[in-house]
Amino acid sequence: MSPWRMTRWERGELPPGTGTDSGPGAPTTRADGSERRHEALVSVRLGPSAPGSHLVEYLRHEPCAVAAWWIAADVDAVIRLAADSITMLHRAVADLRLRAGVEVAEANYILRALDLTAPADPGAGTDAPAWAGSAA
Repeated sequence: MSPWRMTRWERGELPPGTGTDSGPGAPTTRADGSERRHEALVSVRLGPSAPGSHLVEYLRHEPCAVAAWWIAADVDAVIRLAADSITMLHRAVADLRLRAGVEVAEANYILRALDLTAPADPGAGTDAPAWAGSAA
């Protein structure tokens, strides 16, 4: 069956927080140890008649939902989605619009994580400019 016609239960993903040990920025893993390869951060604004509790309840049962945050901005929340295929990820974003009471959903697809632990230039650690020093 095409992932576009699959319900969230037919996708076979585990609910958020089940068998995952990933923190923010870490690759999302499933209970069987395999990584989900496609991720997105979706900014959503709820419709005027949609309560926030409806979105929260929907996300609790959405297998692609990894994390979500209420934020103070032009949008109401930011949701982190992860899926095995880009098609399933697109479907999860579309489901937010159709089933979760979301009026506006803007998806930002994650290409790869930034490595903040190692310097970008191998010589930068020793020849760093004065302004790049410690603030302490």
